[in-house]
Amino acid sequence: MSTLASKPVADAVDAKCTDDELIVTLVDGRRVSTPLAWFPRLLRATPQQRANWRLIGRGIGIHWDDVDEDISVRTLLAS
Repeated sequence: MSTLASKPVADAVDAKCTDDELIVTLVDGRRVSTPLAWFPRLLRATPQQRANWRLIGRGIGIHWDDVDEDISVRTLLAS
């Protein structure tokens, strides 16, 4: 039996992209930013495509339909 407890992860409530960063706001108020270079599809996307996102799984991730990109909050926090 494992005694390791999983760390709680806050869900995303908002996302935006600048020319070089992805910025995600979490339900607990934290803001996580990562370089767009980590996500080549978003890096190559137009500003309009980057703005067309939706939350998935009640905020456990973000999906961009136009570029077929999914990013989980857990991945962002582990980076």
